[in-house]
Amino acid sequence: MQAVILAGGEGTRLRPLTSTVPKPVVPLVDRPFIAFMLDWLSSHGIDDVVMSCGHMAHGVRNVLGDGSAVGLRIRYVEEPSPMGTGGALKYAEDLLDERFLMLNGDSLADFDLTAQMAWHEAKGARGTLALVAVPDPSNYGLVKTDEEGCVTAFIEKPAADAALENRYVSAGAYVLERSILELLEPGSPASIERDVFPRLVGDGLYAMTVDGYWLDIGTPERYLQATFDILEGNVASAVGARLGPAYLCVEQRVDNRGRVIPAALVENGCDIAEGARVGGRAVLERGVMVGANTVIERSVVMQGTEIGANCVLSGCIVAGGVRIGDNTIVDGMSVLGEGVTVGADNVVSNGARIFPGVTLPDGALRF
Repeated sequence: MQAVILAGGEGTRLRPLTSTVPKPVVPLVDRPFIAFMLDWLSSHGIDDVVMSCGHMAHGVRNVLGDGSAVGLRIRYVEEPSPMGTGGALKYAEDLLDERFLMLNGDSLADFDLTAQMAWHEAKGARGTLALVAVPDPSNYGLVKTDEEGCVTAFIEKPAADAALENRYVSAGAYVLERSILELLEPGSPASIERDVFPRLVGDGLYAMTVDGYWLDIGTPERYLQATFDILEGNVASAVGARLGPAYLCVEQRVDNRGRVIPAALVENGCDIAEGARVGGRAVLERGVMVGANTVIERSVVMQGTEIGANCVLSGCIVAGGVRIGDNTIVDGMSVLGEGVTVGADNVVSNGARIFPGVTLPDGALRF
């Protein structure tokens, strides 16, 4: 079975993480984000993947290669300009089988794709959507179905206080027949959700409600939530084997003179000074240096970052190669881009985003 992954977006809501790294390969816990999707697909018998790329496509190719390292065949198509989900699918037409999965590359999930493909086959569908229930559907479009699972209507982003019959939204995973490509014009931007699916209502479009984990990762808040859910085993992933039942992994080549509290992952080459505390809900990638009496909790610190003494990092994301001076606070969903330098005695808070290469002198910011 074949899958098409749409991974051409610029990831603007995740900047500055995506200012220097393509969104599909932004690190998530211990591997590129898209690797979780590839593992999930492989577990359901998918062995042929078409990556539809755009922004910084070369960066995705360089990380994933041809897929042989993970037991998949990966091929790439590169949009010449943003074409939307439908336009991107049409652009990949020459590589597509008679039936394939189409997935938005922004999601972390573990629901049963095999059951979805079986449902599609049983219904003789032209397209089958996976639906998940969400507490607040106001940021999504609702999908209505009849008792047979046939899609009857789409409702665009209902008001948060609206009285709703259901709270089922599309999980961005579709089983599709090649025939739907006839509804798309070559070279024309289009949305599969807005321009194709409504035309299939009453003409072979079905939906199946699925159980399991699903999260659309597109903001720093959701990126951190996905990190925590992986650390705590709320989503099925290979990371669970590393963490074990204690939800903790401190690799052997870590110089730890402080404390590490679950759930946490600390990679090789890290140095945690006396009096420092890491966790719970923390990831330190390779080669992170943590100064004396510094606290890192509910945060991700990427490769090669150096953090001074008496700092507090809480609810933040720090990209690779960052330098943080003594007595500095980074919290409140703030994000530091690659290679940022923050001098001593700064406060970076309230969702501040510091873009790659910026230097803040000592005491420059009390955000």
